[in-house]
Amino acid sequence: MFEYDFMVNAFAASGIVAVLAGIVGYFLVLRQQTFAGHALSHVGFTGATGAVLLGISPLWGMIGFTLAAGVSMGALGERLAGRDVAIGVVLSLALGCGLLFLHFFTAYATQVTALLFGNVLGVTTSTLFVLAGIGAASLIALSAIMRPLLFATLQPELAEAKGVSLRLVSVLFLAIAALAVAACTQIVGVLLVFTLMVGPAAAAQNMSTRLATGIGLAAVFALAQAWLGVTLAFYTDWPTSFWITALSALVYGVSLLRRR
Repeated sequence: MFEYDFMVNAFAASGIVAVLAGIVGYFLVLRQQTFAGHALSHVGFTGATGAVLLGISPLWGMIGFTLAAGVSMGALGERLAGRDVAIGVVLSLALGCGLLFLHFFTAYATQVTALLFGNVLGVTTSTLFVLAGIGAASLIALSAIMRPLLFATLQPELAEAKGVSLRLVSVLFLAIAALAVAACTQIVGVLLVFTLMVGPAAAAQNMSTRLATGIGLAAVFALAQAWLGVTLAFYTDWPTSFWITALSALVYGVSLLRRR
């Protein structure tokens, strides 16, 4: 299968995105902000379809909208917690606006499936370079805020007393999460972001309580699911996103047994 250029690109893209999603997702689960990944993916769909309407690349529209949404959500901080109904309405509105934008450009209506469910086999070389840049920038930024992020996550009151700005940490982290969500959407689509952002991270936390081990396991689980999913899709002709989702569910199920 590596004789085909599109398969080489698929493995490279899924590898980059999986490692990024596993590491960022670990902190997303640790901070109990898994709703953020789902919310940002819906907003990203609106950004991608709006970009098509304006004649811009969907990827850049998705990055711009998710980044703006991540910063806004981080700025709201605790005021956003517990507002499930409001969040649900906003997510539904974002998805509806995305479908409206597609309605005006029917020539691009076939892209909706790729946006919703991903199309890793269609990743181009230029997109691959963009994903590599997003991954490198996100991981460097995450490493820079790692210590205050952990402090604010595990002991928020003490961290605030010591002078750590909880709002700033939240803004920076959700901005990084937004970039990771935009990258994940290229692989598994808007509706299945949980597959790479939450599944491997949750399984890793069930398997180990040590920070370094957990982060490493999350990255390894996500990478294994992505690469094995692409391989199974090539040999079975079934959707890649289905295989990645099924493998994620399997790994999480096994981790629950291990936890017990």
